[in-house]
Amino acid sequence: MVATAISSLARLTHRGAVAADGKTGDGCGLLLQMPEGFFRAIAAEAGFTLGQRFGIAQFFLPMDDALAAPIRDHLRHEAADLGLTLAGWRAVPTDPDACGTEALAALPSVWQAFINLPADDDIDAHERLLYRLRRRLEKRFAGTEGFFAVTCSSQVIGYKGLVMPERLPDFYPDLRDSRCASALVTYHQRFSTNTWPEWRLCQPFRMLAHNGELNTVQGNRIWAKAREAQLATPLLPMAEVLPAVGGGSDSFSLDNMLELLVQGGMDFFKALRLLVPPAWHNFPHMDPELRAFYEYHSMRMEAWDGPAGLVLNTGRIAACALDRNGLRPARYVITKERILNIASEVGVFDYDHRDILVQGRVGPGQVIAVNMHSGEFLDTAA
Repeated sequence: MVATAISSLARLTHRGAVAADGKTGDGCGLLLQMPEGFFRAIAAEAGFTLGQRFGIAQFFLPMDDALAAPIRDHLRHEAADLGLTLAGWRAVPTDPDACGTEALAALPSVWQAFINLPADDDIDAHERLLYRLRRRLEKRFAGTEGFFAVTCSSQVIGYKGLVMPERLPDFYPDLRDSRCASALVTYHQRFSTNTWPEWRLCQPFRMLAHNGELNTVQGNRIWAKAREAQLATPLLPMAEVLPAVGGGSDSFSLDNMLELLVQGGMDFFKALRLLVPPAWHNFPHMDPELRAFYEYHSMRMEAWDGPAGLVLNTGRIAACALDRNGLRPARYVITKERILNIASEVGVFDYDHRDILVQGRVGPGQVIAVNMHSGEFLDTAA
């Protein structure tokens, strides 16, 4: 699926801008369900000892090692404080020749921290520990130019950059390695509208990728800040992970808010519907209990309204959602080989029309999803 996603991403080049150097784009990327076998092989080659459970923190770090080294050292300390073990650091192979002059001017070094987790099977607890680790580093080095945590997870890993889509696998040779195999990949070509292109703002983010604009984002950010004193969960020390919504693009803010709710113990789909609800007010045939759910939560969280088309990837769940305006296209195809492809337009995925089992488009307020463990296809319109 990695090669398929790369091919699909390259066919979305027209959706982003190109700098005068002809090689710097608005930003593109992939978010992969963790290719465990690939990284176990990489760790073995590097001499790392990985436990039964591990996660990887992928970072953009400053090119100046005098600035990057303290970040790497501090991660080891914070990991140990959380009961985690740093197995080792890997400088991710990259090829600067894939970048234009604009991208090179802000080029970071890319590093992966291999982190051993408790041997139990509590994936949610593992993700929460890695989330806390990331937030500690983000807050400690918030003022360090060139520092950004791309992903920090046992379930997903992100590869992104200010390059043209067809050059992403050139910049990251990992993506050309046949061992880098994944059953779930989200891909995104950014069109920078309200913010200047930056390495850190390339998408996908840690959970979602977004097509559109969140026109309510200023109010959403203000209300998120205002309600921080009311946020509480026994699963997270709130002082450690707040503020809930950081700076950056509207998409990044929504990703931050969704991640906080999920890591705080809220069901993924509940968190998604709380943030991006359907137009439930004038839906006469809605189940009364469902209507009560939306009415109750509308008093506690304002909708993050678009136009917004979202694709989401937790490594365990793949989903696509449209906000209640439904003004962004999202078309999907399911083939006989049980491949699901969702994109903003047709033509990004090669298939024989005779192999189509299901095809359609996601409508206003609709969510479709796949449980990657059970293979179950979920559809709110069904």
